[in-house]
Amino acid sequence: MSRITPVPLSELPDATRKSLAYAEEIMGFTPNDVLAMAHWPELLGAMEQLVAVIYKPGALDPVLKRLIATITSGAAGCRYCQAHTAHGAAKMAGGDAEKIAAVWEYQTSDLFSDAERAALDLALAAGTQPNAATDEHFRALEQHFSRQQIMEIMGVISLFGFLNRWNDTLATELEDKPMEFASETYSSDVWEAGRHARS
Repeated sequence: MSRITPVPLSELPDATRKSLAYAEEIMGFTPNDVLAMAHWPELLGAMEQLVAVIYKPGALDPVLKRLIATITSGAAGCRYCQAHTAHGAAKMAGGDAEKIAAVWEYQTSDLFSDAERAALDLALAAGTQPNAATDEHFRALEQHFSRQQIMEIMGVISLFGFLNRWNDTLATELEDKPMEFASETYSSDVWEAGRHARS
């Protein structure tokens, strides 16, 4: 159970309902972390703007954005965000189900390109504590991505640095849709891959 009870839908002010509607649009369900954040409407509004900038169509493939978020969240140990982003990669961004299921095998799977491996290597290193990103990670990125694409990769990683801390600290309750997706997509061993990758 969440350490801060989410604001009931019936008590949301109109301005906050707009933020909730945006979250539902990009996620496909009502997220409990947004309802908890609704206790501080200014923070929720600022988060909506940040998410809109990072997730809007840009130079980086939208499925890769979600997979970067999945790896970052898994490395940080945030199962709430890992389930959300894997669900989003499939259901909202139209990603290939086999590839999403194999995300923790990205370093060896033929489903992933060298460019994707470089981005996901950085995501894994950056999600680990202490941060394990190196100059070599960026040299690898520069072989495949433009400066704008690298900025978008960093935007996703950094956004989930905040969301991983928020949701893990509050013990935010995982909603049915992402829970069902994660349960159907990942074995328990794969679900724990992020934790094992950090050790």
